[in-house]
Amino acid sequence: MKNIYILLICITCLSSCQKEKADLIVINSNSYTVNSTFERTEAFAVKEGKFIAIGSTKDIQKKYQSKKIIDAKQQTIVPGLIDAHCHFYRMGLQQQKVNLEGTTSYDDVLEKLVEFQKEKNTSYITGRGWDQNDWDVKEFPTKEKLDELFPTIPVAIRRVDGHALLVNQAALNLTKITNETRVSGGEIIKKNGKITGVLIDAAMDYIKIPEASKEEAVKGLLAAQDICFSYGLTTVDDAGLDRETIELIDVMQKKGTLKMRVYAMISGDKQSQIDYYLNKGIYKTNYLNVRSFKVYGDGALGSRGAAMRKSYTDRANHFGALIYAPERYQEIAKQIAASEFQMNTHAIGDSANTWLIETYNNVLKNKQNRRWRIEHAQIISSEDFKNFHNILPSVQPTHATSDMYWAKDRIGKERMKGAYAFKDLLTNYGKVALGTDFPVEKVNPFLTFYAATVRKDLNNFPENGYQMENALTREETLKGMTIWAAYSNFEENEKGSIEVGKFADFVILNQDIMTTEDKNLPKTKVVATYVNGENVYKIK
Repeated sequence: MKNIYILLICITCLSSCQKEKADLIVINSNSYTVNSTFERTEAFAVKEGKFIAIGSTKDIQKKYQSKKIIDAKQQTIVPGLIDAHCHFYRMGLQQQKVNLEGTTSYDDVLEKLVEFQKEKNTSYITGRGWDQNDWDVKEFPTKEKLDELFPTIPVAIRRVDGHALLVNQAALNLTKITNETRVSGGEIIKKNGKITGVLIDAAMDYIKIPEASKEEAVKGLLAAQDICFSYGLTTVDDAGLDRETIELIDVMQKKGTLKMRVYAMISGDKQSQIDYYLNKGIYKTNYLNVRSFKVYGDGALGSRGAAMRKSYTDRANHFGALIYAPERYQEIAKQIAASEFQMNTHAIGDSANTWLIETYNNVLKNKQNRRWRIEHAQIISSEDFKNFHNILPSVQPTHATSDMYWAKDRIGKERMKGAYAFKDLLTNYGKVALGTDFPVEKVNPFLTFYAATVRKDLNNFPENGYQMENALTREETLKGMTIWAAYSNFEENEKGSIEVGKFADFVILNQDIMTTEDKNLPKTKVVATYVNGENVYKIK
């Protein structure tokens, strides 16, 4: 009998010794791999930050052993989510400024400013988030009340889309703006011949808001990371960063304090910065990818800065404007086309989209797989959709459900046919990269999922969905938030799906977003987020 026990122990030991060691094993899950056949799996093993095996719970447990085993208990797991267009750093800085999101009137804005100043007592008040389209009086505010409340302290608060700025006289006094000032690529809004304090697009450049200190920048990046991890984001495409911020991100990632993966779009607003990075070349680590430039084509629809081919329906003889002269986009595009860098251009209005599409296709002749992106691709003329065959659309579904209340009044019924047309764009290119544009919209990617597939607001409006002919399927949407977003970053071989050899970035959810009822999608919560197989967030 003693010999039998020894034999059993030896067999057990031999079996255990034959198993390969893993750093982490996940079993009993409902995992969507988002691989080429969109397979589901029960289990996977992770070692040295990457997936090393995927299969059934039985097979994984038979072949691998680990001190860390997660029994998912049939919870849904998806690849780490990617926000293909956001402002990660800006959102982090915003946590230290006055938050004006959700304000219902100009008086509401003023109250928040007063409360903020009582608490912070700053020498220059800045903030973001107001939107006159959400107020009963849907008109741009004017600065008179600001001047009364803050006669000596400069105030500069951005509209939610970042394309309009409201300032008081104290802020204007620090500039050279006068009643005779003219702006190319923007507008100084006036009323009865007087400056109102609202500046659109290029006009905002006159306002020199104090730069964030290094301490504030670090604090902002860490705050943004915490928020993003809580929503299952493991990669963010930050649209428009300067060199100093990119280098700070790199330092923090190498120290291990910043674990968020960042696809950094270099701000293309300065020629010196374009020249520097084209000379430096593509810079890539496991956490940071610097290989693209973000260029602004026009402004936003909400502030009527989007460049339109015909005048706005609700403002005669007003067309919006390109940020730069048309020739400037050609210069930038030719310079970038001669390198391996990607060009990602903000284009909202149909005129801006037409010009950028034409510019892209002219400089990219005979150049394949460049994956140049149009960011937003919001209003497209019918004849331009076919020209997206070589241009990758990067869109934000919640823009559709945020703008749907007033967009038709702004641009008219006919142009709406090509607005927020995600399915049409997908049909022509074959992929769409999905993001939020936060903090313009909310960070929550499950609102993106809901807006893309159901196309309603959280109050179930409209009853039958908004322009449902351009809704995406749930599979298309999850791909747009994972593997297609990775593809848009030239990163599809390292992330975006749960496959052997890729980074072990994954998210455990409280419900199955592929099968739950439409109305439940916005209620999706992240149970845990993993980067490189490391738990970076766990629900409390």
